[in-house]
Amino acid sequence: ILMIDDSPTEIVVAKGVLEGNGHTVITAANGAEGVEKAKAEKPDVILMDIVMPDMNGFKATRQISKDPDTSSIPIIVMSSKDQDTDKEWAKRQGATDYLVKTVKEDDLMAAVNGVLG
Repeated sequence: ILMIDDSPTEIVVAKGVLEGNGHTVITAANGAEGVEKAKAEKPDVILMDIVMPDMNGFKATRQISKDPDTSSIPIIVMSSKDQDTDKEWAKRQGATDYLVKTVKEDDLMAAVNGVLG
């Protein structure tokens, strides 16, 4: 699982939950780094923050979902932005699912397991 988030706290918490449930997690601190890691690592799923420096999560989601090399990777947005317009825009950029921070462990695992099958 690739987690793209600029918050060290969010990364520590979510990584702990995911690794505690048997997943391997790699991280990127911004959208541009995340796009590069998605191409290089081909993760099974991406967890994407929206508000980040350099390249925001909407743009990174769009780049990953439009690139033939990475378009099959499901992207779950995890953001503090909780407006319906944000959720709709994320889906239009290619996001598979949208979770509002702070994400509960059960919700995170349900979303991840849902896209992994």
